[in-house]
Amino acid sequence: MESNKKLHIGFITMEYPHPSTGNSGGLGTSIKHLVLALSKEGHNVSVFVMGQNKDEIIKENNIKLYKIKHRTFIALNWLLYRRYVNKRINTICIEEGIELLEAPDWTGITAFMKFKLPLVIRFHGSDTYFCHLEKRPQKWKNRFLEQKAIKAADAYIAPTDFAGEQTKRLFRLKENRIKTIHYGITLDDFKNDNPSVFEPNTILYIGTVIRKKGVLELASIFNLVIDSNPNAKLILVGADSADIQTGNASTYSLFKAKLSSKALNHTTYLGKVPYSNVKDYIKSAHVCVFPSFAETLGMVTIESMALQKAVVNTNIGWAKSLIDDGKNGYLVHPSQHQLYAYRIIELLNDIPKCIEIGKAARLKVDKEFNMTFQARKNIEFYKKLISK
Repeated sequence: MESNKKLHIGFITMEYPHPSTGNSGGLGTSIKHLVLALSKEGHNVSVFVMGQNKDEIIKENNIKLYKIKHRTFIALNWLLYRRYVNKRINTICIEEGIELLEAPDWTGITAFMKFKLPLVIRFHGSDTYFCHLEKRPQKWKNRFLEQKAIKAADAYIAPTDFAGEQTKRLFRLKENRIKTIHYGITLDDFKNDNPSVFEPNTILYIGTVIRKKGVLELASIFNLVIDSNPNAKLILVGADSADIQTGNASTYSLFKAKLSSKALNHTTYLGKVPYSNVKDYIKSAHVCVFPSFAETLGMVTIESMALQKAVVNTNIGWAKSLIDDGKNGYLVHPSQHQLYAYRIIELLNDIPKCIEIGKAARLKVDKEFNMTFQARKNIEFYKKLISK
């Protein structure tokens, strides 16, 4: 295939950040970063968003967003809706000349779909993967659908070697079909012209308020921080969720119950905020914290680093692809409350060091997660599949 040939790539997803498509998490955000980068390189992109409130086509430059309305059938709804989506996507692929499709592994949304063009599954994090990391039981249906979808794909992209290795083992995949390509961000969209200007002693957590993200550990950690630094403040941004382990409808209520009275008085929970506002919260923070037990990479960590923030992250598997411990951030296991708190306190008390680490973090993102370079790696991988 010609090296300069422009492609037409389709993405199948349940979430995508857009004013008309509803809420989106890190999965949708990472897809959008790639879609915009592919478009900037001159490629055509079609995004098929399932489970929408209506059918609609939105065109933005050389990107077409297809909202596919959720439909209810009398029986076997999950199967018949997939087949309906499958038929519609196949028709559009023929009409629009789409050459390759990509879908996430999460809950196997392409299970029982058949396409006449190559299908790539990207390991954003399957339910099987997360259940394995969290050591919790999995619903048989999710495992069945993910197995069915993943086995039917032509190739796979992993955001880290860790995510690739774990998923390969869990689904017994052939290693030569898996390519590691990091997520990326468009650095021009993440500029911080005044990295030394922020709200002192402010600790920021962004992400779903859920056990697997280490939120309950963060409560214990912040109790230690506030004892050492009475001026410390913790801000949490993200949607609350039910806790699978206890059956509680609110993980945030469990989080609050673990806080000391002093820590509770210095904690602010903002809930879900528009993605367009997230960067402002990051810029205002002194330190960003992500004590997660289960990720494939962690988009908000990269975004925080790009905005020159010192990050205290988890040290589990995937995180070692993001941060060089002590150089451009810190890696600490979420269960090590004392050490985690010590790293936060160290950064709160040493502003020059905090700024220095933030600058190094930006350089790390520029080197490893620059979307322009990552997009070209994806294009090269796509072209090899299409030419087979």
